[in-house]
Amino acid sequence: MPDSSRAKTELPPIPAKRYFTIGEVSELCAVKPHVLRYWEQEFAQLKPVKRRGNRRYYQHHEVLLIRRIRDLLYEQGFTINGARHRLETENSESHATARPPTSVATALAPSAPMEAAALRQELEEIRQLLGPAA
Repeated sequence: MPDSSRAKTELPPIPAKRYFTIGEVSELCAVKPHVLRYWEQEFAQLKPVKRRGNRRYYQHHEVLLIRRIRDLLYEQGFTINGARHRLETENSESHATARPPTSVATALAPSAPMEAAALRQELEEIRQLLGPAA
């Protein structure tokens, strides 16, 4: 007989709020607060804002991350290390396709001469529009 606590559960929708308390996140993700605090130590991507009295406030993207971690651990059966590795590879894959090159010199080098020529042309057109210098 399968363990009913590990059965896939329907999680409630995430409200349109900027910050969530640990209690709210606990309910939204069906994970106890002490587990959330533990996951903060295990997953570097999970960094809630801490305010007065060391109270944690999670943002929307962190709630989504917690749901992803929960899915990896509870639904897919990953270990903590396995889930951490999966998140790191997913993150690096998404950044590899979505991010421009990290070096500004690398990003500008091929097009810099063309951009400089275009800027010179634009400046010349602006000078002509302004007319002779006074």
